[in-house]
Amino acid sequence: MNNPSKILAIDTVTEGCSAALWIEGEVVEQFEETPRGHTQRILPMVDQLLSEAGCSLKELDAIAYDRGPGSFTGLRITAGMVQGLAYGADLPVVAVSSLAALAYAQFQQDQSSTVLAAIDARMGEVYWGAYRIEADGEPVLQGEEVVIAPALCAEVSGEWVGVGSGWGSYQEALEQRFQGQLSAIHALALPHAAAVASLGVIYLRRGALLSAEQVQPLYLRNNVAHQQRKK
Repeated sequence: MNNPSKILAIDTVTEGCSAALWIEGEVVEQFEETPRGHTQRILPMVDQLLSEAGCSLKELDAIAYDRGPGSFTGLRITAGMVQGLAYGADLPVVAVSSLAALAYAQFQQDQSSTVLAAIDARMGEVYWGAYRIEADGEPVLQGEEVVIAPALCAEVSGEWVGVGSGWGSYQEALEQRFQGQLSAIHALALPHAAAVASLGVIYLRRGALLSAEQVQPLYLRNNVAHQQRKK
């Protein structure tokens, strides 16, 4: 898909709940920060965006979604919602990393080209990814996305910006790990559907399409489902 014109994006994988509509390079977003209730909030956001744009689901080129990593419940909500919408409108889907979305949004904000993205994974760990931003704004992962104790994050060279809730929860340990390499920390940053939409366009132009049945969340932590069932 070389020239997509209308992309819907959905993100509920952290306490941020958001939907965004990308139309011909312009992005409009509905965003709310809430610890719960994403299931009730996300569909009205989608409906409002489409209504205000005078656009139906069937007129979209694709749906982009945050595939994680993030909260177990939030990931299931996003994946389920996207599958339902994509099946109903017969639309292709594109998956975007929550950590890449954090890195992309920070680059758009202040041109930070090296970003250490961290989302609080609880249990003394963070979801972690180191990204270098290319000329077109695409974050390129250095190494792998992992769930890891802050003190064990892989070493990097050069100067970096720390972004995401992991920096708020484990700032002392992360600052010690990357002592002298941090130019700024943005601990309140959450993944947004606006960034998911914009990255989705980049991926779509490369042909990175999925079918609705291929939509899967990325948990990283294998025992999350078991722990959730025990609660």
